[in-house]
Amino acid sequence: MVHLNFDYCKLRGRIREIFGTEKQFAKAMKMTAATLSAKLNGLQVFSQKEISLAVDLLQLSDSDIPTYFFSTKTSGT
Repeated sequence: MVHLNFDYCKLRGRIREIFGTEKQFAKAMKMTAATLSAKLNGLQVFSQKEISLAVDLLQLSDSDIPTYFFSTKTSGT
């Protein structure tokens, strides 16, 4: 299984800030909590449609996308 090396720490923080829990965010994204967990753990990828919806739900701007969805993990992460 391929494990993607994106760092979703900032995304997880924003999810908690806006929705309280990842489960509530998953519901708003119309996906299961297990699917969201797989995406946040690098086991599945976010589709462009999912990224677009997440940006709206999390009150982000398009310029925030690289920071929240494409930051790579450093060796200490």
